[in-house]
Amino acid sequence: MGIIEHFISEKKSKGKKLFTWLIDPDKLTPEELIKQLEIAKTQPPALVFLGGSLMIKDQVTAFIDIIKSYLSCHIVIFPGSTNQFNEKADGILFISLISGRNPDFLIGRHVEIASLIKNSKLEVLPTGYMLVDCGVPTTASYISSTFPLPYTKTDIAVSTALAGEYLGLKFIFLDGGSGAKMPIGYDMISAVRKQISVPLIVGGGIRTPEQMENAYRAGADIVVVGNIIEKNPSLLINFASTANSFYQ
Repeated sequence: MGIIEHFISEKKSKGKKLFTWLIDPDKLTPEELIKQLEIAKTQPPALVFLGGSLMIKDQVTAFIDIIKSYLSCHIVIFPGSTNQFNEKADGILFISLISGRNPDFLIGRHVEIASLIKNSKLEVLPTGYMLVDCGVPTTASYISSTFPLPYTKTDIAVSTALAGEYLGLKFIFLDGGSGAKMPIGYDMISAVRKQISVPLIVGGGIRTPEQMENAYRAGADIVVVGNIIEKNPSLLINFASTANSFYQ
């Protein structure tokens, strides 16, 4: 078990919850990132996910350097494509899009990048990624040519998550995608949590600490927040404080 996986598993075993800050290098300038990091360092997130569905600006390396100069938490690449691989990070979500049926995102792109990852020092975090329809079409669905899971089809979500765990994936990630109109349904989070044993990551559509707390109570081990922080960076403190004070 790698350092990041051990960190997450240890927190989960103690009933502690983690806040992960999702940073999209396409949506910030270095100056904007620094301003947000000045806030974040007073109440740091447990993890930083770095990436996006597209990568138009070549800022990943610079962003990693800047983040590391302010925060000591692990930086994990959340890749939308193979060109987002970066050895300067601490780990990478090795994502299989198990909610879709496009083989390119189930195994195809993984073959392309596997040797590079093997020769790097990145910790690999095998993750079953499940897109859920949260009220708006997402870039991830468009790029991957897949349909998201229906919002109310909890049984499909449970079976998909179970299949991912049985395939040996170490994490399950329920995501509404960037700009989701509403969070993942708490009934769905709860149903999936009851059936799987691996850590459950939840993201998309979470805009308030109250919504984060509800996701934790439903069974999320890690909550990922990104979009709303771009608009209101002061929420970084609120989200981190909510996660740090929550015990189950």
